[in-house]
Amino acid sequence: MLKFIPNGCACVLDVGCHTGAFGRMLKDSGIATVWGIEADPATAAEAGRHLDHVVTGYFAQEQVPDGHFDAIVFNDVLEHIPDPSVALRIAAKKLKPGGVVVASIPNLRHIDNLVHIVREKDFRYEAVGVRDRTHLRFFTQKSIPRLFEQSGYAIDRIEGINESAWGYSLARRILFRVFADYFDDTRYEQFAVVARCK
Repeated sequence: MLKFIPNGCACVLDVGCHTGAFGRMLKDSGIATVWGIEADPATAAEAGRHLDHVVTGYFAQEQVPDGHFDAIVFNDVLEHIPDPSVALRIAAKKLKPGGVVVASIPNLRHIDNLVHIVREKDFRYEAVGVRDRTHLRFFTQKSIPRLFEQSGYAIDRIEGINESAWGYSLARRILFRVFADYFDDTRYEQFAVVARCK
């Protein structure tokens, strides 16, 4: 996700920073100040060893200053929030003018998920992945822009990431070739988004 952080960012907030690994990468890439928010106290304490400021708790209005950040990052976080539009509206107040939200969001239409649903006629939650049992919301390439637009953002960029290896299956290669337009988005486990306030 580093490549989606715009050049010139000096201060970034990583929401759901976990142990601060991504924040450390941000700092290593030259970003001067990285804040984190993490709900779990143990992982927040670990993140505090690496980031400039870490807030323990869930992302809320009063935790960080308004108009302070060049970018706010939600790496696989929005799908865990009961109403992600609330988090995006809070983020809008915390951004500097011209600041952006950068997010990675799992893709419900990922090919492995579709195969599971069609073949097994089921939606079985798992420990990790698109059907992670802690996900409260599910998104597709079409619904992601709608979430951001309804929350007061314009999308600068949306791009599939973590592409599946189509070459391992003849059936998948044929499916993708014959129905390329319909199945193109199913190759990606996630979509990366860069959005700014309207």
